[in-house]
Amino acid sequence: MGEQGVPLALEWDGQDPKCTHVLALSGQGEPIGTARMTPRGHIGRMAVRKAWRGQGIGSRLLNSLLETARAQGLTAVYLNAQTQAVPFYTRHGFQVEGEEFLDAGIPHRRMSLSLQGCR
Repeated sequence: MGEQGVPLALEWDGQDPKCTHVLALSGQGEPIGTARMTPRGHIGRMAVRKAWRGQGIGSRLLNSLLETARAQGLTAVYLNAQTQAVPFYTRHGFQVEGEEFLDAGIPHRRMSLSLQGCR
């Protein structure tokens, strides 16, 4: 929120209690990354601290949520990726859907991933 200037009111949507959350910690126990998934398979709130980017933290967070989605019997997951993050999600098999749109003033693309037949 702070790095990108997203207002607190847009971040807190009341869905956290029913979501699956993942948290990456440094060796010293410091939070370095996080993500969540709603019961319907919407992945979001994915963030890795700047100093820890490019080290596979985001991939591990995402893969953990994908494993959870499969275990819950979901057949697909989706997310709204910031446009600069589209290549990251594409590497994980996500496909772009629809046109670019603004969310909190930041350009995004909707992306989805079928989990049918994937392991």
